Amino acid sequence: MRRTLFDEDHEAFRDTLRAFIEAEVVPVYDEWFAAGQAPRDFYYKLADLGVFGIRVDEEYGGAGIDSYKFEAILYEETARAGVSFGGSGVHVLLGLPYIKLLATDEQKKRYLPKFVSGEEMWAIAMTEPGTGSDLAGMKSTAKLSEDGTHYVLNGAKTFITGGVHADRMIVCARTSAPTAEDRRHGISLFVVDTKAEGYSVGRKLDKLGLKTSDTAELAFVDVKVPVEDLLGEENKGFYYLGHNLASERWGIAYGAYAQAKAAVRFAKQYVQDRVVFGKPVAAFQNTKFELAACQAEVDAAEAVADRATEALDAGELTPAEAASAKLFCTEVAHRVIDRCLQLHGGYGFMNEYPIARLYADNRVNRIYGGTSEIMKSIIAKDMGL
Repeated sequence: MRRTLFDEDHEAFRDTLRAFIEAEVVPVYDEWFAAGQAPRDFYYKLADLGVFGIRVDEEYGGAGIDSYKFEAILYEETARAGVSFGGSGVHVLLGLPYIKLLATDEQKKRYLPKFVSGEEMWAIAMTEPGTGSDLAGMKSTAKLSEDGTHYVLNGAKTFITGGVHADRMIVCARTSAPTAEDRRHGISLFVVDTKAEGYSVGRKLDKLGLKTSDTAELAFVDVKVPVEDLLGEENKGFYYLGHNLASERWGIAYGAYAQAKAAVRFAKQYVQDRVVFGKPVAAFQNTKFELAACQAEVDAAEAVADRATEALDAGELTPAEAASAKLFCTEVAHRVIDRCLQLHGGYGFMNEYPIARLYADNRVNRIYGGTSEIMKSIIAKDMGL
């Protein structure tokens, strides 16, 4: 089917990115996989490529392009090559929307030039041990000092992608207690310097998949955060989180679609090359039927992902639509990648094959950014159920 999502500029960026991946990532990706993270220096290369500044205004060193389509191409090309860019995805997809939405002009002047150059990598710390998707249940606190110059941050976070390499962390913490009427009241957002006294990175978590992204536990013990680094208004953090979850869930949906598309590509290549019983695996009717069914699901996911991208660019992607796109694309990817791995036989279980890594990487898509069950709840509520 003919796609209308991308134009010539997007395809030129795709060509540049594909060449970059082949030269800078593919030859060393096994080393990153074994190390459990991409090297910090790699992020400077991404910055030089212009990846971090696409949606940043020109006055701060960016390209000033207000579109997520270039990020969509990042998802497609990394999946196609069977690689990732480590934990850098949260820098742009999660960190930038909060800066653009909430930062004052003074804050943007301090934050964005270093954001674009890769000098300061950003991540966001929401989830806490024991809370999971229940963000209103967070226990971390930020108390304003008596002289009003800083907040004192205490608490812990877990499952923080980008947490090892981050230089700036957007931390969600309670500045007021929840009310009887609203458990979500009292959460605020802070930009925390990870070199601040009392800020510590705990374990780098050993995950099932996403082996090259640095995911960590964090702890805060009397961390002083200047009042100038409060992001947005006090006690409105939960609203801000909800506002930006649409773009986060779009990213997970689009990434899942891209993974499913890549899985079909990997499986097709494998079954054409692999010979059993004297003929290619691709020659068997079951293989043809399986891949045809997978391709049909990928086509449907592509349509959903493209529509969500257009809506996001237009500022019209609703929370329910984002939840629907995430639910559909992640469930499709789950089915497609599993079937494509099956076509690899025993080799599909070996990490040297990209389908095995893709299988493990994909599993978290139905968990983070809100589980599939949470997505169904959001959709049902929007339906009036």
